[in-house]
Amino acid sequence: MASFIAQSSEYLPILLKGLWLTIAVTVLALCLSTVPGLTWALLRTSGVPALATPTRIFVELVRGIPILVILFYIYFVMPEIGLDLTAFQAGVIGLALTYSCYIGETFRAGIEAVDRGQIEAAKSIGMKRPLMMRRVILPQAFRIVLPPYANNLVMLLKDSSQVSVISVAELTMQGKMLASSTFNNTTIFTLVALLYLCLTIPLNLLMRQLELKLGKAR
Repeated sequence: MASFIAQSSEYLPILLKGLWLTIAVTVLALCLSTVPGLTWALLRTSGVPALATPTRIFVELVRGIPILVILFYIYFVMPEIGLDLTAFQAGVIGLALTYSCYIGETFRAGIEAVDRGQIEAAKSIGMKRPLMMRRVILPQAFRIVLPPYANNLVMLLKDSSQVSVISVAELTMQGKMLASSTFNNTTIFTLVALLYLCLTIPLNLLMRQLELKLGKAR
């Protein structure tokens, strides 16, 4: 244990640099995926085949491709057609694109879970769909989707490690580089796992508290 603590004090400053980059990738990807995700959900539930069908096909295609392949495509293929991105930019865009589809399905499920009786009541008093969506459906859908949305956030945080394959020096990449130079795999990857837990456990607790508050508000 004493040896682990001594080695941790040596490795932690380097790993913390990667941790901050992990947080930056996660936050940016979440911001860039939430609004498009809501857009995909609204289009899929619009009842207009010309909007719903292409969106459904797009979402299913993206969800069917591994994140690594999407990252490779954006980072290595896009420059060949004139779109040259840094590894950090490609990582954020790749994660945002993928998770916009996951989040879109989460929002779609929440919208479709709203009581049909309330929708019919809104129609009966002359509400148009945009107003009904804003005043009746979305407020209830947001409460419904909070737990799976929080789960998407935790999964996004963990999947941010995937950007290490295109040389983004986030937490996992820093751990790999340290391990390859020191050969102290046990200590380093134990620290990496603990640092991820330091992010995911408080995040889960925070989302749980928010869920309980929203439940009381209802």
